[in-house]
Amino acid sequence: MKNEKYTLDEIKEALEGWSKVTPEEQVSQKLTDLQHHLSQLEREVKELEPVIKQLKPRQANRLYTRLMPQTAACIEALMLLINKGPFM
Repeated sequence: MKNEKYTLDEIKEALEGWSKVTPEEQVSQKLTDLQHHLSQLEREVKELEPVIKQLKPRQANRLYTRLMPQTAACIEALMLLINKGPFM
């Protein structure tokens, strides 16, 4: 029983800590996380570049067709985030 109470106290303490975080800190952390994800994506694309260059035209077209909608949506979301208006 004591372990359960201790666990509940830990949860309560964590929730109280989260409520102390200001919206500015939350936004800052989210933007830092986003920057990290974008850097990781850039590295992964660069790693794939030699393979992509060797694709046949039909394979490259299929890859483009599958990736473009998500890529455009991501770019549009980023542009809206920085108040530059819609991408397309």
